[in-house]
Amino acid sequence: MGTLVGHVAPGFGFFIIGLWHLFNHIKLHAQYPNSYTSPPWFPTKKLKYLELFLIMGGCSASIAMELFIGPERHQPFDPDGTIPSNHLHNFEHSSISMTFFVYAAFAIVLDRIGTKAQLGLTQLLGAIAFAQQLLLFHLHSADHMGPEGQYHMLLQIVIFVSLATTLIGIGLPKSFLVSFVRSTSILFQGIWLMVMGFMLWTPELIPKGCFMHLEEGHKVVRCSGNETLHRAKALVNIQFSWFLILITIFAACFYLILVQAYGEKPEYVSLTKEEDEEDQVADDVESQKRSKFGNSKSFIQMGKAISLSDMER
Repeated sequence: MGTLVGHVAPGFGFFIIGLWHLFNHIKLHAQYPNSYTSPPWFPTKKLKYLELFLIMGGCSASIAMELFIGPERHQPFDPDGTIPSNHLHNFEHSSISMTFFVYAAFAIVLDRIGTKAQLGLTQLLGAIAFAQQLLLFHLHSADHMGPEGQYHMLLQIVIFVSLATTLIGIGLPKSFLVSFVRSTSILFQGIWLMVMGFMLWTPELIPKGCFMHLEEGHKVVRCSGNETLHRAKALVNIQFSWFLILITIFAACFYLILVQAYGEKPEYVSLTKEEDEEDQVADDVESQKRSKFGNSKSFIQMGKAISLSDMER
């Protein structure tokens, strides 16, 4: 991280995983609403572990970029073997990637072994990865005062939602809403990381009165005074609120579309048949009543005719 590509690339990964989970959770719940159970990951038809392999591959690329490709000497240590200050954030970012790599790797192992606690343990590993991400972003060695710090603070809110819903999902594996919120929050993480990359490292998008400044080997957005800093942070808050509204609208519309496509269709024909059968039964009862009433009248008339004939005799 620390660059446009360093935020956009992992952000795109979070976005794809979040969208993939959101699609599959909605589809699964629409098809099996009564027996729905939230899985921590979803297999594909051609390659079962494709999602987990992509996570492992993305994490490996991130670790390589942070520790070996990005640094000028292609290694993050000083000549005496210590970690220099300008590479602390590289180790923080790579530690997050390592934790997600561990989650994906053990998810495959647990699935291959097939233990009874497989789903719960996999969810716990995912929660640990989100907890690591939240901890390191909260205690980040990078700037916490400028606009970048405001972006990171709001990102922590979304990460906390992902962490909380993952932990709740361990105890409530059949709750669709927990999975829905978790998937949406992962998608939101990806979008917000991409927004950070473009807004903080594109000179034309930097707030008025702020500028890019080279500090400890990477560029940081600084503002000329307290008023411009306050304005820049307020703009970040407004951006976050707008994206929250847009993502909420998208998630709700996405749910409605998929429910219409994959949900159970109500059988209106069967209801009509039942109504027809009820009407037919009612008609039969009515005809039986009429026949009984007609028979009783005929019996009375026959009785009267017999009595008249007897009197004539």
